[in-house]
Amino acid sequence: MKSSEKDMTTKGYILNATLELIKTEGVENVTLRKIAALADVNLALINYYFGSKDKLVNEALKVLLASFREHFLILDDHSMPPKERLKTFMVQYVNSVTKYPEILKEILGKGNISFESQFEYKNFMKTSGLNKIKAILQEITGENDSDILTMMMMQIHAAIFFPALMACKKNVPFVLSNIPIEEQINYLFQHYFAKYS
Repeated sequence: MKSSEKDMTTKGYILNATLELIKTEGVENVTLRKIAALADVNLALINYYFGSKDKLVNEALKVLLASFREHFLILDDHSMPPKERLKTFMVQYVNSVTKYPEILKEILGKGNISFESQFEYKNFMKTSGLNKIKAILQEITGENDSDILTMMMMQIHAAIFFPALMACKKNVPFVLSNIPIEEQINYLFQHYFAKYS
């Protein structure tokens, strides 16, 4: 194995370990020692590749948020009908995001940590992501009022993300985790878009 390939493998192990710890323990509880143990690397290697915990976490979040952004490409696939595109996007996006509930909290500005990649993702959502969702809602409904499209987008997001996020939490008085997200989205779409069929 060439040195550069070994570097990429080691760097990948470190990034994957960081993402796994973020998923299981949350950003605030990630330490370099835990990352080194999970990645099975020397602590000095982490410092060599990333320089600091903040830089490593930022790089890991950049990888994760880039994968979230990729789901928005589904909205541009005009080989599918608009409702099917939106449904496919929502299922994939929600399944990805809910694996990392702590990251969602950070993205929504409810956490205590700020990273460069978080701001990049928020900027993507403001300049592109939310507009793509509004555009597909306009395509489905024929609605032209931007405020109404924004309301619709928020209602759909709330109806889908709230139960999904509640299913991630412990000690919640009600649980919807037995109902797959795809089934929840199908039910919502049948009722929400009934008059647009």
